Amino acid sequence: MTLSEIATITGKSTLYKVLKPGKAGVILESLDDTKTKIMANASHRLSVLSEISIYTTTKEGTIPLEDVLKKINKEYGADLGLDADAANNELKAFLKSVVPDYDESRVYVSDMKKLVRWYGVLLKHVPEIFEEKEEKKED
Repeated sequence: MTLSEIATITGKSTLYKVLKPGKAGVILESLDDTKTKIMANASHRLSVLSEISIYTTTKEGTIPLEDVLKKINKEYGADLGLDADAANNELKAFLKSVVPDYDESRVYVSDMKKLVRWYGVLLKHVPEIFEEKEEKKED
């Protein structure tokens, strides 16, 4: 599974696996132990994780969420040393350690909490996202 197959819905705290398009929208299944299925339609604000970025102060202006998640995995593995309920200054220090040039005026603590929560869900339910893909070289 890849981040392009995982979505979030504004206002909902969980992540969803995109199962297939339906007549009235997209069929999603929660990435938790309940495996709840829902039909996301045009009234839902759906975002695919592969399209989400974090604002930075660099020339590019953003860094893809996938790059941030892989950096977190490389530096922290399964133990972040904090959870989504950590103090605001701890969350800011954590993000600063992973993305030193994140835009402090545009990345909110609520975004940092989502990042930590999402990382935990992905690590538990789809750890293959963090595996490095081997480049196949043709001789």
